[in-house]
Amino acid sequence: MADRNPDDTNFPPFETEDLRANLAEFLSAPFDDPVAGRSRPVGSFTWGVYAFFDYDGEPIYVGQTKEKISTRIRRHLTNQRTDAVAMSVLDPFEVFEIEVWPLPQFERTPKADPVARAHLNALEHLVYQTAIADSTFKAVLNEKDPPLPVVAVTAPPSLRWRIVSDHVHKIRAHPDFRTARRALILSRLAQVIAERKVQGGLRRVLLTQAKRLQWLADRRYNALGGDASVATEAEGEDP
Repeated sequence: MADRNPDDTNFPPFETEDLRANLAEFLSAPFDDPVAGRSRPVGSFTWGVYAFFDYDGEPIYVGQTKEKISTRIRRHLTNQRTDAVAMSVLDPFEVFEIEVWPLPQFERTPKADPVARAHLNALEHLVYQTAIADSTFKAVLNEKDPPLPVVAVTAPPSLRWRIVSDHVHKIRAHPDFRTARRALILSRLAQVIAERKVQGGLRRVLLTQAKRLQWLADRRYNALGGDASVATEAEGEDP
């Protein structure tokens, strides 16, 4: 049998299909809804806060939604229809795990409700500050800080989930691949900044990404011997 012509392939690349499958599994995972008195798919909740983590467990992005958790996260990771992705602030390839904090008590609340919005903003601020405190760089890739809270909240129950399969992990987790990918995103972000009139928040993201790139490169360099390896190579050179 003749080999199939790849030009007429009518399905996405493996990594894309893998992400969509794992993301669908996560968004359909059961999550307790005390208001309804039953479990529901975690992605079906309308109000909530979410955070993305990279392959080192580093928090990289925090956001909120009042349209639907599944819709918002899919826009980031599959449709690429958010400003964060379009402007190379957030690279979907860097997302290894997702954590979400649904707010079931506001499920039937109008989006403009001031009490619900104040609670959502306060929770986003709490998760954001926690992410920064837990970060090696004391920063995440958000272009803007969340609104300052006007009410006090505590973190509700959450669900954290890995969305990268073992097979894709073998491809993307290699330190040289991660360094190359991060350098690519850094370059794209720098180009966006060069072509537009931007606010300081985007330049802060650029600085954070540069630090993250240097951190990866430094780890890789030192893991392979660092200055000692350079000295060894120099000793082996012909005079």
